[in-house]
This record gives sequence, structure tokens and C-alpha cells, in this order.
Amino acid sequence: MDTVWHDQTALWRTYYSGHMEENAPHSDGVAFMLSRTAEGALLDWEPLSSRIITATFCTDQKRFNLLVIQCYAPTNEAEEETKTEFYEQLQEAVRKATARDIVIMMGDFNAKIGSNNKGYELVMGKQATGSMNENGEKLADFCLDNDLVIGGSIFPHKTIHKNTWVSPDHVTENQIDFVCYSRKFRRSVLDTRVKRGADVASDHHLVTASVKLKLKRNENKKQATR
Repeated sequence: MDTVWHDQTALWRTYYSGHMEENAPHSDGVAFMLSRTAEGALLDWEPLSSRIITATFCTDQKRFNLLVIQCYAPTNEAEEETKTEFYEQLQEAVRKATARDIVIMMGDFNAKIGSNNKGYELVMGKQATGSMNENGEKLADFCLDNDLVIGGSIFPHKTIHKNTWVSPDHVTENQIDFVCYSRKFRRSVLDTRVKRGADVASDHHLVTASVKLKLKRNENKKQATR
């Protein structure tokens, strides 16, 4: 199902994409929470599945728009068919951007990419934690194919500001959530890190990215309605 939650008095509006079929399990689901400024720049949004949602924004640069993809990847133990379906759908989402547009792809990729970037130097740095697993290889290959940089591997921070997930026993921590962005846009991303103080009622920490880019109000609001 796709939903827009709206409250005229709220500072944020939520755009949600969940399971499309009836009697679906209450699992998965992805969403955007947009400020009034961000919503004013919204050109279009599309709920693709319970794992992927996209939104396109107008920027102050006339040459390009900004495509943001929020996603939730299958776990490393998931069936290969499920993983393949996810990345095929993710590829279709990325293809919606023109050659001039900027892509920001973010979310829980359930992937560990590690600090060894051999063969992935164009899209990865050496600042990620842990060692690459199968899902990490899938993510790195996808970014390499689509010229996307994995932000959590670029900026040097303490380990506590890199790891994004904590196990139920509060002992094991991994870096499995990432913000990826067009390589041509690399100099406009100033930082990517974890904010551990944020109370988000989750076993994941809040991942933030500082971006040097201004949004521009969309005058044709009908395009952003679904």
C-alpha cells in the first residue's frame, strides 16, 4: 500500500510504501519524512514496493533534479531469488534518473562492505568497518555499475560513529546502513556519520549525511500527488 500521512499542523509529512497485496504481513515498509521545505520542492514520488520508495526533488540548479531512493534490502541469509528481485527493482529505480540528475540511495542494505576496497576504489574508501560479506559485494557491485559512492566508507570517524546496528544482546555492532550518491556529486557531500544520541526506537542508529545542495520550490504541485 502507498500512503501519505498529513497533518496541517505538523512540521513533517510522511510518504509510505508497504505491501501491496491484501492480508500482507506487517513487515518491511519504507518511507520518507519530508519537512515543509522538502515537500515544497517535491516533483514526484513513487511507492515501488515494501522495500523501495523514490522521490524526485527540484534543485536550485536548472541542469538537474535530485532522485532520492529509500530502501530496505533482504538480509544476508535471504533466498537468492529475493535478493535478485530486490536489486533488479533497485536498478529500475536508478534508471529513472537522467544522465544529468543526482542520485542519493540510502537505507538498510543489510550489507557489510568492510575496509578493503580493492577493485572498488572508484566507489569505496577504506573507512568502513568489518569485512565484506555476500550482501556487501552485491551492494559494491551495484554501486560500481551505477557510478555511486558509498558514503559510509569515505569519511574518517570513530568506530562508534560508523556502526549503524546493534544486536539484541547489545554486544555485536555492524555497519549495514549506508548513504550512497552519484560519484559526480562527491564533492557536494560533506560528511556521512552515525548520530548515536538520537532516540529512534530502533536497534539501528540514525545515519546522517551533510549535503551542499539547495532545493527549489516546485510550482507544479499536481505532479507530486498520488
